[in-house]
Amino acid sequence: LPAVSLTGMDDIPGLLPPPPVGRHQTGGGVEILLEKRLLGHGLGMAGQWLARKQEIIKTTEQLIEAVNNGDFEAYAKICDPGLTSFEPEALGNLVEGMDFHRFYFENLLAKNSKPIHTTILNPHVHVIGEDAACIAYIRLTQYIDGQGRPRTSQSEETRVWHRRDGKWQNVHFHCSGAPVAPLQ
Repeated sequence: LPAVSLTGMDDIPGLLPPPPVGRHQTGGGVEILLEKRLLGHGLGMAGQWLARKQEIIKTTEQLIEAVNNGDFEAYAKICDPGLTSFEPEALGNLVEGMDFHRFYFENLLAKNSKPIHTTILNPHVHVIGEDAACIAYIRLTQYIDGQGRPRTSQSEETRVWHRRDGKWQNVHFHCSGAPVAPLQ
């Protein structure tokens, strides 16, 4: 099964039941690596802020799992239909809508039977009001190449999230570096 790891997430002891610092397994086989940092907010606001950050990280994790699993239906539920993106696969062009992404799901990701493991390094979440947030992180993708050798690729990603009807949707992302889907 594909896996996703996160590292560098802030937590405040006592505000929410935080997982212990270090390695933590979630229900979906996802590994999260946590660090402690002190936040400069009041307790009530910090608790709300942290909860929102955790929502964004969890939703980002779900999106990446959908990509790793080649599950376009799950991916489309997390993304706004008018999603815009700059990514290596688009050769520097701004892409709008889901058709560009569907092509990769149908022709590469869904047919990939080799394991993929993704690690998210130091996610930084910027909460922008009640219904908007941005997350930036480094994404390491481990995979087996066409010759059976283990490989790692790195990309730098930023995602903009908007909450509509209580549900977070990815409305824009920018990916620099290696393509997200390793060509096998």
